[in-house]
Amino acid sequence: MSRWGVVLAGGTGTRFWPLSTPSRPKQLLALIDSNPLIANTVERFAPIVDMERILVLTSESLVAPIRALLPALPSENVIAEPKPAGTAAALTWAALEIRKRDAQDPVMLSVHADWAIGDAVGFRECLTRAAEAAVAHHALVTVGVVPTRPDPGFGYIEPGEKLDGAARKVARFIEKPGREQAERLVAAGCLWNSGIFVWHVADFLDEVARLTPEVAAALAEHENDRVAFFAAVKSVSVDVGVLERSSRVVVLPGDFGWDDVGTWSALRRVRELDADGNAASGPVYTIDSTGNVVHAADGVDVVLYGVSDLVVVAQRNLTLVTSMDGAADLKELLSHLPASVRDRA
Repeated sequence: MSRWGVVLAGGTGTRFWPLSTPSRPKQLLALIDSNPLIANTVERFAPIVDMERILVLTSESLVAPIRALLPALPSENVIAEPKPAGTAAALTWAALEIRKRDAQDPVMLSVHADWAIGDAVGFRECLTRAAEAAVAHHALVTVGVVPTRPDPGFGYIEPGEKLDGAARKVARFIEKPGREQAERLVAAGCLWNSGIFVWHVADFLDEVARLTPEVAAALAEHENDRVAFFAAVKSVSVDVGVLERSSRVVVLPGDFGWDDVGTWSALRRVRELDADGNAASGPVYTIDSTGNVVHAADGVDVVLYGVSDLVVVAQRNLTLVTSMDGAADLKELLSHLPASVRDRA
């Protein structure tokens, strides 16, 4: 089986302001350990996908910094999206690129650049099983993560008819639910919609051409012209534009410590914690303080005394202090700040 890895690495990561900026978004930051998130993502692929067969799709402005962070990756494998056009277009272009480079009926493994994975070995084993299911059933396989909590911030997948092994057809996708519905979905055995996709390139392109008019015309007319392709597509997610319209979607459960590092508060789940449950990075001192997330720049000492459940991000010229709940809504905060403060980071 010829395998290719695809890493989606667009986005500006405003929820990690002030550390994250348009020129240095979260996927380029070392938020979990000493490595940038995107470097960890590519490293996790390495044992099952050759470096020459890993593609990274990102914005024009991030091509150079990503190439600098990933020197072992061929420079032509970092591909610019001329404009944001949704994951359906990005994955279609990646599939076209793979088809041009590989005539061996390749399988494509697609992930995002900004996840935390606790069990890298289990993650790779799950991807391998997903690739086998994609080949066996000519299916579009999505990995549904076994939930650890009823989180309303994630979409869900309801498994349907059983196939062989652990694979099942998808009965339905559920957009981000309220908390009570999330509790019911978890109790009923639904899975988190992780955004991990595995499929034959040919099968995926067939479904796009058949089901996704937002992309199909560009696929037919501009498969050799990246700029024209992205100019012609209409933005749509792959979930809405392809998977929710297809009868060939299969879900495989995965349990390997997956988490979407979406906000500062998420770091309390994925960083190493001290004895009081604080997730701290940098020169941080906590006294009688519990459950905080603290990120301090080199040379900026931060002392927390007698406080709990705060997010503190301290840089040389700017400090953010908010609650765990407030950290989920930094876009609203940024809309109220003057540009002199908002852009100072």
